[in-house]
This record gives sequence, C-alpha cells and structure tokens, in this order.
Amino acid sequence: MQQRRLGRNGPTVSAIGLGCMGMSQSYGAGEEAESLATIARALDLGVTFLDTADAYGEGANEALVGRAIRERRSEVFLATKFGFVDDPVSGERSIDGSPEHVAEACEASRRRLGVETIDLYYLHRVDPKTPIEETVRAMGDLVREGKVRHLGLSEVSAETLRRAHAVFPITAVQSEYSL
Repeated sequence: MQQRRLGRNGPTVSAIGLGCMGMSQSYGAGEEAESLATIARALDLGVTFLDTADAYGEGANEALVGRAIRERRSEVFLATKFGFVDDPVSGERSIDGSPEHVAEACEASRRRLGVETIDLYYLHRVDPKTPIEETVRAMGDLVREGKVRHLGLSEVSAETLRRAHAVFPITAVQSEYSL
C-alpha cells in the first residue's frame, strides 16, 4: 500500500484510508462481524488510516473500531472526531467546541476506543458559539498531555484554518468531498 505524509512534517499514513461511519449508521443496520472482518482485511492489505467519530452510532462506531484494533493498535493511525452533541430532552443536535467539551469528548473517545492516545483528533464542525482559537487551544492541551498526537479540522474555511493554525499546528483538514 502506498504511503503519504500528512502535511510537510506530519505523520505517514496509507494513501487509502477506511472511513468507518457506515459500519454503525447512515447506510442501514451495521453487522458487527462483517465490520470487524472488513477492518481486519483493510489492515491486512496495508490500510493504516482508520477514521471514526463519537457521533457515529452515538459512540458505537468508536467502540467497534476499538474492538477491531485491540490486538493491532501498532498498525493503525487512528482518527476520530468530536463536536456534535444531542440534547437529551429535545433530541436536537448542536455543536459544542467549548474547552470543557473538548476535554470531556476526548476522554470518552479514548475510553470507547480503548487507547491511550488518539493519533488525529478532529473538530467535526466549527462551533458558532465558541471562537475557533479557544477550541484549538483546548485541543492543543490534549497534545501537550499526550492524549492526542495531531489535530485536524473538518469542514472549515481557509480563514478559520488560518486562525486555528496560528494557535496550534493543524495537521489535516477533512471535507465532505475529500478525495
């Protein structure tokens, strides 16, 4: 499998990654045995970049990925995202990029994934109530604490990316139409 470097000084990952969202939501009911076999086969073929999020299946996808990589963690570059929250009363989804949520979401993701360190931690969407600088500062704290290795942003403008990168280096940007 061909490898690529993320950014100028970033990590090296497989050129093809495996997005795991569909294993827990969006495309019908997931089938655990098939999903675990798919992840194992991807790793066997040299796919090292796995992508999930706390919002996928309300945490179920992270738990699934965690089970799949338990014995193969050293082979995986693990990316997950945070930011979406569901109101327990209304069920309405919003975005929370507050520093408090950054820390809470990271702890919950690490627990579900069964890992000490997340390789790439993305903000899933920008919180309109929290300046991006505050969110990224809190994400940078996770790197300094050894809980996260690299930071990413999803669905951001060039201006937001510049502002974020001025606070802490952003390794990756994900967009819906990413090739």
